[in-house]
Amino acid sequence: MRVRSSLLSGIVCACLPLLAASPPAANHYDPRLTFAPLTLPDPVNAYRSGSGAPGPGYWQNEADYEIHAKLDTQAKELTASETISYTNNSPDRLSALWIQLDQNIYKKDSRASRMGKPASHFTDGFVLDEVQIETGKQMAKANYLVSDTRMQIRLAQPLDGHGGKLKIHIRYRYQIPGVWGDRTSWGKSEQGEIYDIAQWYPRMAVYDDLRGWNTLPFIGSEFYLEYGSFDYYITLPSQMIVAGSGELVNPQAVLTKAQIARLGEARNSDKTVFIRTAAEIDDPATRPKQDGMLTWHFHMDHTRDVSWSASPAFIWDAARMNLPNGTRALAMSFYPPESAGDNAWDQSTQYLKDTVERFSKQWFPYPWPAAINVAGFSAGMEYPGIVFDGIKGKGTPFFAVTAHEIGHSWFPMIVGSNERRNAFMDEGFNTFIDIDESAAFENGKYGPKRDGEYSKGGEPPDTILKVLENSEAPPLLMAADAYSKELTHPVSYFKGAYGLVLLREQILGPQRFDWAFRKYIHDWAYKHPSPSDFFREMESAAGEDLSWFWRGWYLNNWKFDLAVDRIERSEATISNRGQLVLPAMVEVKFKDGTSTEFKLPIETWMSKGTYVWTAPEGKRIASVVIDPRHVLPDDQRRNNEESAE
Repeated sequence: MRVRSSLLSGIVCACLPLLAASPPAANHYDPRLTFAPLTLPDPVNAYRSGSGAPGPGYWQNEADYEIHAKLDTQAKELTASETISYTNNSPDRLSALWIQLDQNIYKKDSRASRMGKPASHFTDGFVLDEVQIETGKQMAKANYLVSDTRMQIRLAQPLDGHGGKLKIHIRYRYQIPGVWGDRTSWGKSEQGEIYDIAQWYPRMAVYDDLRGWNTLPFIGSEFYLEYGSFDYYITLPSQMIVAGSGELVNPQAVLTKAQIARLGEARNSDKTVFIRTAAEIDDPATRPKQDGMLTWHFHMDHTRDVSWSASPAFIWDAARMNLPNGTRALAMSFYPPESAGDNAWDQSTQYLKDTVERFSKQWFPYPWPAAINVAGFSAGMEYPGIVFDGIKGKGTPFFAVTAHEIGHSWFPMIVGSNERRNAFMDEGFNTFIDIDESAAFENGKYGPKRDGEYSKGGEPPDTILKVLENSEAPPLLMAADAYSKELTHPVSYFKGAYGLVLLREQILGPQRFDWAFRKYIHDWAYKHPSPSDFFREMESAAGEDLSWFWRGWYLNNWKFDLAVDRIERSEATISNRGQLVLPAMVEVKFKDGTSTEFKLPIETWMSKGTYVWTAPEGKRIASVVIDPRHVLPDDQRRNNEESAE
């Protein structure tokens, strides 16, 4: 409760601007709109139950990967071969398969380039040297068509449903984007180059029960991927250190005996242990061979993606994370010497450790062997088990971005929503949980977190009210790429997070909300929920019809505005001047010096827009204040208070 109160004071109370006084507006509230029966976008069926949980017939396809890649640091090129083992668990026979080719976003004629992304410089994207299909013991050249960031493989024989399998073999290469690459890049630190490698392999598109093939092109915002297991091998110059999603399988081949021993020490230490210090970066003895190439082998299960970073200039430190049921994992940080400092990257591993331990206890146990933070040139980006943050990170902003990015492990890495279509289920949900960490770490050293405060230019944290006042602001149920640049964070991050705050603090209460939200996470771990599933599960598990809230906050961008119209001796008239309804507290002071508070439930407005409250007999009202603690996003706070004088 204390944690969320800090959020309210940070996001809302400090955010509510003192608006100029204005005469009472005409009451345009229509209860027939707010409380009309609501039909959610996705229907209930055997796959998705009325309770919001996966139904008895729920299915999900699987994609397992084996990737062998070689990094050419001179040509800045990655060459690789991959085998995708694809299982069709759907009831449908598939006559074609769709593959995502994210590197094609950097081609000059990509759809993204027409939107000004990337801003400059182009590559040839994925160059496909060979694509083959293996069914049974037969191998055949694939019949495929590339369309922007997608590839359709047209099968000679349809792939059977209910467990049909095949393998896709692809040989490919691409030029690695420079620092302008955004989510994947290479750049020069003071003591060596850093390569942040993401979206680095052709990967399966999702085939699901809602839309069949999900083929939205990649134009810059987010992902939607199938789950599976990964084995990937990275061959690169021997002086480089690699940080990769999952577990390093062959430490004896790529690390020294001293480094292996230090890793063993870190697995049993709550304090940070250095695997490789700044003083050792130029020491040839810190590598098992002095020249040539080494191959790093990583493995990861139950994941939708993997990513990695490499540099000869990495400091490397680690500490154990203590997870529920007595399990452990490693928190690890990789950063160049210029990033080190007591208020900077020296603290990264402890930030990771505290965040992962807290979220594991509060919501769902962290499932992977390591949580890694990398200082590189692809700042502020998340992948399963690894996140990329800025080289210059320090202080409160660095703590906040670290907690936020590793918080994405839960949304959408564990709960695999379609973040390309429903950004609020990714950024909004994660923003909601990572505020806990800002309030709790070292007794609130970096809290409370006020969303919007850390954005470039010092954006004031009054973004939620500005969204509700903006007639051009889109609803939360909007594709990620459809938001304008100015509204991406205010809507999907901040309004998305504040919707959960309202549910927890004002509508359901912490006990009902927390139980329902945990159930949602557990039910949909490693699966693909839709907004309708979330809405139904919160209603069913918390025991509350919330259709009025889904309609007002998520399907529309309605204002909330309660007003004290007048006071007449022992009566106070309150009106609803917005279309959104929320439970609200009202404080009444009497002329005899006493006072009382009462709650206006949402049922107050089910059939009318005006409510008259009558004081106990013999009491005369001195003043009335709606929402005295400023916990609601009221559009016109000046009309919330009225005095008998």
